[in-house]
Amino acid sequence: MTSRTPATRSRTPSGKELPGRLRGIDAARGLALLGMMATHLLPTFESDANLTPTWIGLTFSGRAAALFAVLAGVGLALSTGKDRPLAGSGLSAARRGVALRALVIAAVGLTLGLLEVNVAVILVHYAVLFLCILPFLGLGVKPLCAWAGGWILASPVLAYLLRPWLLAAEPPLKLGHNPGWEDLATPGQLLADIFLTGYYPVFQWLSYLLVGLVIGRLALTKALVPAVLLVGGTVVAVAAKTLGTAAMEDWGGRAALELLLNSPGYPLGSVLQVNLTGLPQEGSWWWLASAAPHSGTPLDLLHTSAVAAAVIGACLLLERLARWVDLDLLLPLRGPGAMTLTLYTVHVWVVSTFYLKPLPAGWTEDGMYFAQAATAIAVGIVFARLSWRGPLEWAGHAASMVGRGGAKALS
Repeated sequence: MTSRTPATRSRTPSGKELPGRLRGIDAARGLALLGMMATHLLPTFESDANLTPTWIGLTFSGRAAALFAVLAGVGLALSTGKDRPLAGSGLSAARRGVALRALVIAAVGLTLGLLEVNVAVILVHYAVLFLCILPFLGLGVKPLCAWAGGWILASPVLAYLLRPWLLAAEPPLKLGHNPGWEDLATPGQLLADIFLTGYYPVFQWLSYLLVGLVIGRLALTKALVPAVLLVGGTVVAVAAKTLGTAAMEDWGGRAALELLLNSPGYPLGSVLQVNLTGLPQEGSWWWLASAAPHSGTPLDLLHTSAVAAAVIGACLLLERLARWVDLDLLLPLRGPGAMTLTLYTVHVWVVSTFYLKPLPAGWTEDGMYFAQAATAIAVGIVFARLSWRGPLEWAGHAASMVGRGGAKALS
């Protein structure tokens, strides 16, 4: 979602002036895109018996996707009144616009689901999150804080109780692949996967959009707010991760879970550091005590939300620095960050062309990542300089404007 502020304005090639964007938000979104691409293309574990985590896995796994989701909430807040949420007919129109935009994103995601690719595509879940957040768009900071805190604490517990029941069904209510158009024929299985049993469980991930709404409802153009986000987010992120590590390593959590798994030699310690997806988190309440990436526990949601807040704060501070020195320091990130839907879609398609195939002669995983990242940055810079929307961003914007009540807004 895009962010608007009267502080900066740009012009289209036709000379029509468009509202400016908070460049720090776009930069954070660009960083999330590059981080997600890194986890898709670069190894998150070493190829040894212990599955030693790589720096990519330790840095980006779980955090990049969470940042992407938190920024969705920020963008929704900025497009629905910033620190003064819309009400009445304006709010209703905004909700219709968000709903139609979500349908565009869902259509793109379902189409990508037709590809054979070793990437967990987030777009269908992202679209459903947009629909689930609609009732919260009219709330201010205080009620949003209460909802976000409550959801972070309660949703993992409810998911822990419901998930085994869904997986025990015959067949299990889990897709095992990216949602595609054909899955609309089995709506029960599709919804269960999207909300609870899939890679990005919407039930818990709604926490990220609620946190994003809280951030977006703050006065982000004031100097103190980004600093508070950076410092506060860092402190909370460190505290949550420290508590999760202590629970696993010092208080007996990992030992209890290793006994439960009954798989001698399984590198649970490494998995807890990088990605808990794939392990059936059932049979012990200790699962809820970890802060492992993609575990969807309270500490995981709190840690990754806090990291996202800190990154957003840092990018907004860099935006202020860039204005002070009169240099567009954030352009390499804000360019691709303003067209993430298009660039993410192209990235997934490119990765699919190499699925179960060897890389071209002379190419390495590192080379493939840097080639795609450099292309995304270059394309983003060009579009930013020309004040163009990406093709899919334009489609989403058009749907949003129609939903808000006027095709004339597109002219």
